[in-house]
Amino acid sequence: MSAADTARHGAQGTHEANGAYGAYGPLADAGLLSPVRAGTPAEEAVSDLAWLQAMLDAEAALARAQAGLGTLPEAAAATITRLARAGNLDLRQLALAARETANPVVGLVQALTRVVAAEDAEAAEYVHRGSTSQDILDTGAMLVAARTLRLIRADLGRTAEALARLAAEHRDTAMAGRTLALQAVPTTFGLKAAGWRQLVLDADERLARVADGGLPVSLGGAAGTLAGYLEYARIDGGAHGADEADDAEDADGLRDPGAYLEELVGAFAAETGLARPALPWHALRTPIADLAAALAFTAGALGKVAVDVQNLSRTEVGEVAEPAAAGRGSSSAMPHKRNPVLSTLLRSAALQVPALATGLVQCLVSEDERSAGAWHAEWQLLREALRLVGGAAHTAVELAEGLTARPERMRANLLLTGSQVVSERIAAVLAPALGKAQAKQLLTEVSAAAEASGRPLPQLLAEHPGLKGLWSAGELARLCDPGTYTGGAGPLVDGVLLRN
Repeated sequence: MSAADTARHGAQGTHEANGAYGAYGPLADAGLLSPVRAGTPAEEAVSDLAWLQAMLDAEAALARAQAGLGTLPEAAAATITRLARAGNLDLRQLALAARETANPVVGLVQALTRVVAAEDAEAAEYVHRGSTSQDILDTGAMLVAARTLRLIRADLGRTAEALARLAAEHRDTAMAGRTLALQAVPTTFGLKAAGWRQLVLDADERLARVADGGLPVSLGGAAGTLAGYLEYARIDGGAHGADEADDAEDADGLRDPGAYLEELVGAFAAETGLARPALPWHALRTPIADLAAALAFTAGALGKVAVDVQNLSRTEVGEVAEPAAAGRGSSSAMPHKRNPVLSTLLRSAALQVPALATGLVQCLVSEDERSAGAWHAEWQLLREALRLVGGAAHTAVELAEGLTARPERMRANLLLTGSQVVSERIAAVLAPALGKAQAKQLLTEVSAAAEASGRPLPQLLAEHPGLKGLWSAGELARLCDPGTYTGGAGPLVDGVLLRN
């Protein structure tokens, strides 16, 4: 037995011993290597089972749309709808069958047809009537995306509310602003939290634009002309809702093919709750690219929150702390540690999703009327992007609602430089009396002396002969207080909280 076989056998034995096989044994993606989405609602919303159900929902909606236009028996549509349940099909067998056709819809249609035929042979004739695999898979993908975006946006809403509370509570809590990793001038924790919230709102706005009109049904037929739908409509005949006196039938018995297609697309969109596309989009992948861009932005917005929390949680900084939970953040080697797990999960998603989005946008380069590979490459990339962002958004709720601010550490860190953090302010105040160049030179010398001696900057300024009689020791002490130099941070917080 080879080393690989030994390892495989050992892993299988462990699973069997633990009863840890999923629905399809060790082949199931349980999220072991992607903890940010493991166990979250988004993970379930984009699972293979959810994707299968979405495609079945597309098949059922198409049958109902055709029935509503009189080109498919209503009884057949009702039967197809009732039996189009994922539990009626063998998910693993569909996956294996997809290797022979390069997509899962061919096997799905065959399996659904058998299920329907077992109850009603006539209704089985109307499964997938005039359709093509891409219509069903793309529409299913849009349904999966729409359902997942609802979960993500709900979590973003909760996160924004929690950050708004933090911003209001700490409107005037002074802390060191940091640029290029070093202390710059003071800011407030309220303004930082307001900035995080604004990013979350910006992400939600972008997702909303995609969700509202950017997730269309796919209806194009074999090569984007909808010819099959028209042909079956002619064969099946029947009125489709227009006034017979106003529209003459064509040679095959179908009134105004253009009007029928307009009504069919509209009816399909209404049945699914998705948008109407301007054109069939088999090779025009704007919906996927727009969705990818919005997901990448959302991941990045949450990643900014995460990296800030990580930095502020450092032992040497200690200005915030993630919410505690039993066992969370423990180290396998160092019992004293409580790692910032939530922000780590967020950051991991933020680093992955843009790469996935790049792959999805590359699929815009799609040849002819259906791509041999670019279309197929989208599926797993899209699923992974959705579930990573969904997991991150769900994690962000817990982080934002439980984040603890530590004003005392913020104040202590502000004083680490002995008031040099407000050198900008001091230089501005000294300049009118001494001249800009002389004020800067004096402050540079005094700051160096303060750093070398460890004495407070206000004391050295008060003793400097160049400042004698200009300011009192008390005035210089107030001038050097970092907590009083937060600029417009408070009003900025007020303004953004009032606006949205």
